[in-house]
Amino acid sequence: MNKSADFIWLASQSPRRQELLTQIGVRFELLLAGPEEDAEALEVHRPGESPTQYVERVVLDKARAATARHAARELPSAPILVADTTVAIGGSLLGKPSDPAEAKQMLAQLSGRSHRVLTSVAVVRRSRIDQLTRISKVRFARMTAAQIDAYVASGEPFGKAGSYGIQGRAAAFVRAIEGSYSGIMGLPLHETATLLRRAGIETAPAP
Repeated sequence: MNKSADFIWLASQSPRRQELLTQIGVRFELLLAGPEEDAEALEVHRPGESPTQYVERVVLDKARAATARHAARELPSAPILVADTTVAIGGSLLGKPSDPAEAKQMLAQLSGRSHRVLTSVAVVRRSRIDQLTRISKVRFARMTAAQIDAYVASGEPFGKAGSYGIQGRAAAFVRAIEGSYSGIMGLPLHETATLLRRAGIETAPAP
């Protein structure tokens, strides 16, 4: 196992993923898509894909794109981490809302029901992709229309799968979770630490 790298490349602009990596003592540099890349095209749902197939395929596509980006920029060698999170209720995917109306519609679907949060993580090392996926279950309390309106007006739903962030104001609506809290946030830390150890990166809680 090669332990020469003491940092990783993080191919994600999510501040939550950055916070979670810092929490387990992983040093990282950002490896973000350039303006010439159509990053959103990778997240388009394909007909017939189950939620698990979707999130795992998206992460593999992101991993390949990040690997090509790393090579094109001639950056120092280090493992590359990518991740993607989606929310599913039944067989339907709930992605990131495009506007307030869509956010309200998604939250109305989640109100008083259970849903799944699927986060897939991959680490690329020497062109080899190692991937793990964590599926968690979240149950929401019933929300009134006024509560949904106020939450959407806060701006928090935007940029988040399912139109909510469990680490923010939406925590007040969560009756129960089963699975990985950090996975629901966007980066399951147990699975992430496992992948990083395989790539020669040790983790430790931040002091």
